[in-house]
Amino acid sequence: MTFCHQLKLEAPDGKMRETDCANTEGIFRIIQSIPSPKAEPFKRWLAKVGYERVQEIENPELATKRKKKRTIIISTRERISKELLERAKFVNLGKLRDFIAL
Repeated sequence: MTFCHQLKLEAPDGKMRETDCANTEGIFRIIQSIPSPKAEPFKRWLAKVGYERVQEIENPELATKRKKKRTIIISTRERISKELLERAKFVNLGKLRDFIAL
């Protein structure tokens, strides 16, 4: 059974070429079928996330908690990025160049 379909998409050379495409379910099935040790961490992560989503369907409060936690993480990341940019304005580039040249 194949999970890919051929669709004509524009290639870098501008020509329309048949390209293997798959929907989300098909991509997940393809990933599951990869017999490589390098794919195992991704497969484990995918199984974990899938399990968590099933748990959230059974208990919607879990989804609300995950959303709140994610919102906090994103706002913290944005705040830290802004702080780093502000601090970077005060870096003495001459001293930085000397340090890098060592």
